[in-house]
Amino acid sequence: MAKKGKAGRRGRSVEDAGGSGQPPDGEVLQSLVTQMLIALGEKPSRNGLLKTPERVAKALSFMTQGYQRNIDHLLNGALFPIQYDEMVIVKDIDFFSMCEHHMLPFFGKVHVGYLPNRKVVGLSKIPRIVDTFARRLQVQERLTVQIAETLSAKLNANGVGVVVEARHLCMMMRGVEKQNTVAVTSSMLGAFRSQPQTRLEFLKLIQKTSVGDSD
Repeated sequence: MAKKGKAGRRGRSVEDAGGSGQPPDGEVLQSLVTQMLIALGEKPSRNGLLKTPERVAKALSFMTQGYQRNIDHLLNGALFPIQYDEMVIVKDIDFFSMCEHHMLPFFGKVHVGYLPNRKVVGLSKIPRIVDTFARRLQVQERLTVQIAETLSAKLNANGVGVVVEARHLCMMMRGVEKQNTVAVTSSMLGAFRSQPQTRLEFLKLIQKTSVGDSD
């Protein structure tokens, strides 16, 4: 059993990226896409683009739906009292997000581990928390910390570890144009930060072959 560590770093603050919580305005989005097409030198009236503003508006609304999600509502009824003090890990969680600097996608996998403190969360809720924060305009560093700090606060966990591995289209399609570069970020809280053996166990476990994978 790992000893209980502090929940986070002193003085740490994460830029809020919660949005207004208001649903997107589809008509405004469509109008803006039409203007963008014109600014790019296109003709929105041509056959292939007639429905493009509507499609883009719907796609953007879907890809940023995390602004409308509420963590407390999402976790309602999914926290269970249990005397279990070993590590819980959910790894290889697929995610898709949009870089707030260029509004291009970045995508990859999230690995989450935590040490329970007299309660656990339903396993399906962890990917939903990931999606809540990923479905916003983001940077990978903030996304990583938001997932970790939310789980730490809502579970009052003895420790939380989050590792995010992602490919960024803003690096692959433009700029340096490096197609095989993977960005890795981590956030370690509580025992995952204060106890090297706990952190090492987590990192080793998320590197192991997944269930059903071939050797």
